[in-house]
Amino acid sequence: MDSKAGMKTAPTPIASAVALMLACAASATPALAQQAADDSGKQLEQVVVTGIRASLQQALTRKRNSDTLSEVVSAEDIGKMPDKNVADAIQRVPGVNISSSAGGEGGFAENDRVSIRGTSSSLTQTLVNGHSIGTGDWFVLDQAGAVGRSVSYALLPSEIVSAVTVQKSQQADMVEGGVAGSINIETRKPLDFKKQLTLEASAQAIYTDLPKKTDPQLNALLGWKNDAKTFGVLVQLFSEKRHERRDGQEFYGYTAIAADSNAAKAHPELAGILAPAGISASLFEQTRKRTGGAIDLQFKPNKDLSFDINGFSSTLDAANYNRSFYNNIAANINATNPDTGASVGVIPSTYTIKSGTLVAAAIPASQYPGVSATQTYNSSLYSAFGDQIYRPGSSSSSAYIDLDGSYKVNQDLRITGTVGYTRGEGKTPADIGYEAGLTGAGSSYTLNGMSPATMSFPGADTSKFTNYVTASAWGSHVITKDSEKYAQADGELRLDRGVFESAKFGVRYAEHHRSVSQPENRSCKACDGTTSAPLPVWNGTTYPSNFGNGISSAADFLRNVWQISPDNIAAWAAKYDLAGGPTTQNWAGEMDVKEKSSAIYGMVNLAGDGWRGNVGVRYVHTNQATVTNIPGGDHPIGLDNTNGPYTPTLNQRGYNDVLPSANFKIDLSPTLVARAAVAKTMARPDFSAMVGAVTLNDTNLTGSSGNSSLKPVRSTNYDLALEWYFSPKSLLSAGVFYMDMSSYVTYGTANLTYFNNSFKRFDSYSISSPTNISAKNKGIELAYQQHLFGGVGVVANYTYTDGSAADGKPVVGNSKNTYNAETYYEDDRLSARLAYTYRSSFSGGLYNSFPQVMAGTGNLAASVSYKINENLSITFDALNLNNAVLRYYGENKDQPIASYSNGRQYYLGLRGKL
Repeated sequence: MDSKAGMKTAPTPIASAVALMLACAASATPALAQQAADDSGKQLEQVVVTGIRASLQQALTRKRNSDTLSEVVSAEDIGKMPDKNVADAIQRVPGVNISSSAGGEGGFAENDRVSIRGTSSSLTQTLVNGHSIGTGDWFVLDQAGAVGRSVSYALLPSEIVSAVTVQKSQQADMVEGGVAGSINIETRKPLDFKKQLTLEASAQAIYTDLPKKTDPQLNALLGWKNDAKTFGVLVQLFSEKRHERRDGQEFYGYTAIAADSNAAKAHPELAGILAPAGISASLFEQTRKRTGGAIDLQFKPNKDLSFDINGFSSTLDAANYNRSFYNNIAANINATNPDTGASVGVIPSTYTIKSGTLVAAAIPASQYPGVSATQTYNSSLYSAFGDQIYRPGSSSSSAYIDLDGSYKVNQDLRITGTVGYTRGEGKTPADIGYEAGLTGAGSSYTLNGMSPATMSFPGADTSKFTNYVTASAWGSHVITKDSEKYAQADGELRLDRGVFESAKFGVRYAEHHRSVSQPENRSCKACDGTTSAPLPVWNGTTYPSNFGNGISSAADFLRNVWQISPDNIAAWAAKYDLAGGPTTQNWAGEMDVKEKSSAIYGMVNLAGDGWRGNVGVRYVHTNQATVTNIPGGDHPIGLDNTNGPYTPTLNQRGYNDVLPSANFKIDLSPTLVARAAVAKTMARPDFSAMVGAVTLNDTNLTGSSGNSSLKPVRSTNYDLALEWYFSPKSLLSAGVFYMDMSSYVTYGTANLTYFNNSFKRFDSYSISSPTNISAKNKGIELAYQQHLFGGVGVVANYTYTDGSAADGKPVVGNSKNTYNAETYYEDDRLSARLAYTYRSSFSGGLYNSFPQVMAGTGNLAASVSYKINENLSITFDALNLNNAVLRYYGENKDQPIASYSNGRQYYLGLRGKL
């Protein structure tokens, strides 16, 4: 007998959602009949228009009424597009760019970062209901590598949104931190709903065509308010799962061929030529599950007093398995004897040079001595490597709790206040890596510019796990924490004296803490490549048969490669306790940054006949304390650390910023609005840019270090715009902007000598570090929106940006051309939209100390919704319909960096409401 028989169980989220859908369907006919009876008995008092057109009208109304230059996306608009997170929701407004990653992990299917006007996402301030939000990253290189200030939008589902405002011009009452602008996400509030009880739910199935998997996506909302409308409760829950598969070809940067290498001695013209550090057939698979919810309690005992408690939590479980099969051209050419320093590198038998790059080379098997009795792995050469990196338990999370209050002291003065706490976290509890080297074979490759490269290994069957020896193994553990405590008080005093409409003033205090801990980074001493080290179990599997089809259809594209199952990798690693307790510390990848900021502002709202505006100033004082781990140092610790000794060094400093601003709006006619704005803005440097720890790539001989003396990015911004609201739900606008950045952050490189822990020798590394420099960014924005006829309408916009630093390098994130084009149709039951977004090439900063540019790419998306009745709709959404390939390159297009294919995603679902 089942021991659970007779027990009562709580309904699952799926069951609850389905139950709501059925209830909606069952109640539809009586509800429609009742509505008809009501209509026959009395005249309707108002006509409420909903849907795409209504949401566009609402957004235009908010845009027109704003004193600043802004763009607005409403909740209804979000619901009518295939918007799976807030980044999706706002990518189609003028001046906004999105990217699918923070930088280090390459491109994925889901949008994750947002930037404004062709700048880095770190220069865009992201707020929720006007306050900061802590964020985390799931990918290990973003957790401990290039740690910026941008927010991961993959943690922010679009269902939490009431509206999103993209603020392009600053005013004194806005939280500092957005040099290019800010994005404020407004969540839904219970007292804003029209009905006393609101129930909403959606159940979707997502099919991703590359992994060929179907997963559930569930969302539910309950909103209630009392009869007096003085108290309300809102609860939202979401659980969204999806399988990711990314086929890729990756290049690990480019390294100059040493003048004293065997290759340069044999062929002097090779000296100084850039050779690819590696060319990889890369397969990435991941299961993502975003779960969490939001709660909001509103209390408004009278018209003068109100309180709001708002909480949110989101966790993205992101276990992943990354496989790479690659050559190691540059390291093999530049290899030296660890004892004597003499060159032991390989010599290409044939080669081709183009644009200063070794675009093709063939190296015979005789050039790879492999492993002998007198050699260790560290002095051996391999024609190919196979990396199998398994990261079970990887995750990121974001949460906050916020208390807002508002009190109207009298008819002229209102006081508001906010106090809250937010935290984000990124975890990689186990980064289990296995690397095997191939012996007894040669290697050859040919770069084909932006088309995929060809690569082969004569003498080897890449589909068989044979002739491989264990090259290295590791097990790392990373925890990144991001938190902030904040408090703010504001007052608004009505003046009504001539053009002085009101005065606003306030103070804000915040304590921010960002830390990265890697206390359990381990190396494997028992599996260092000796013949006694057992290999992982291989069960005969290879890459999927359709691997790379989205990247290249060429027959000579490397596809058929062996792979080891993640379970077998985990079992092999367990033999050496790679994921176990701490034995060492990766101090070079750690950081600790504490910031205390105090701000005070004053602002006057102005109004006259046909014009409005505001003038104000914000004063900010910042105290920063950074802990930098210096190799060796005066008082070293970690003397028994396998990564060597280090000295934690505290750096403290403070600085002030005075940020004046002015915004004006002039109604030239009932339909024509002109705007002008000027403001000084600032953004504090990226966390990893400030922390001076040195991180080294022992294979590519590259590295990075921070600069604790960096100035914040400071800019003076100018805006002019003209908006013509020529008919209802219609807009034609044009604007120009100019950003004069006096202390932009760029990266320089220098050759410095460090101890190579992997190869147990001293080597010269190319180290990149940040520095301040001036930069300019200017551009134009054009927008058009119109309801044409029947239910048909169009929305289109174009943004041009031109940003460059004083050294002539482009501003990171600068796409010269961005445009969006969409058309929609809507009637009483059917709603459909087709949207295309294009972003031209832009600099992604440095990758392995080498420049990285993302090539221009466009994306086609569609959504269809059919209203079965007033309570139930069926939805279909499609993303990446054109199956766009994400491509990256280096200093020029003869230096490819990566190509990624993520496939298409289709969503089919039901949406119900009561």
